[in-house]
Amino acid sequence: MKHYMCFDIGGTSVKFGVAEENGALLQKGEIPNAITQKGVDGLVESLASVTEQYKHEYGLRGIAVSTAGVVDPEKGLILYAPKYFPGYPGTPLCDLLQQRCGLPCTVENDVNAAALGEYWLGAGRGAKSLFCITVGTGIGGCALLDGRVIHGAACFGGEAGLQHITPECTWEEMASTRALIRNVAKAKGIPEDALDGRKIFGMAQGGDEEAAAAIARQMDDLATGIANICYILNPERIIIGGGIAAQEEYLFPLLDRALREKLFPLVYEKLMLRFAALQNDAGMLGALYNFLVRQ
Repeated sequence: MKHYMCFDIGGTSVKFGVAEENGALLQKGEIPNAITQKGVDGLVESLASVTEQYKHEYGLRGIAVSTAGVVDPEKGLILYAPKYFPGYPGTPLCDLLQQRCGLPCTVENDVNAAALGEYWLGAGRGAKSLFCITVGTGIGGCALLDGRVIHGAACFGGEAGLQHITPECTWEEMASTRALIRNVAKAKGIPEDALDGRKIFGMAQGGDEEAAAAIARQMDDLATGIANICYILNPERIIIGGGIAAQEEYLFPLLDRALREKLFPLVYEKLMLRFAALQNDAGMLGALYNFLVRQ
């Protein structure tokens, strides 16, 4: 069985794992993202150090990376990154890791990787077409057709959170967890930093009417963006990931009802709504799938 090093680079930490070619993770761990303190060189060195730790023990055949930011997957080049990734845009991450570790490497955007992971081993198995949505501080998206990411001409394909629902407001400004926190804080007259998504769901499940109303509004706003996606791409499956995926039992009826109201019956009947199944491993497993299909 061949073995591969997998990374999922987030804003504050980097998840890593050693995986077999069937997706079985033999080792898993997490290290801080060194880019803020030590720059891109520090990040690359930390990834290389972890790789070297397992390289000889497992006879690693390659490095599969999922990362925040917009990625040119053909070159493994970072095209754009959030402000908390200083110096990251323009980084030839794939080349740097190949040179440092002597192993082939692929790099893909984190939401695209999560979608590929779900397609391969999770909630997207068997789907010819799907759209994966991650809901957190913002909203990310990825469209897959026959297991391939639709990257678009500038590699911005699937960035559905940036769609304008109103002239002044994007989808992620309306329907993200950040928006949910803002709405509950405003309703209760308390600071936003006194809340987080987990606390709000706990409040709603405990009978708090304002929290429950804000969640219902979030699901309605989420359904508006999903309906737009469905009328453009008409996918077989919509997969919901990110932090809210842990609240499937509470959220599924709300979101499903809102979609039923916003979609033509034929479109709704042909659509399968699913919540992500792979949780924190989706990015690493999708990065591995991306590596395997590109070799």
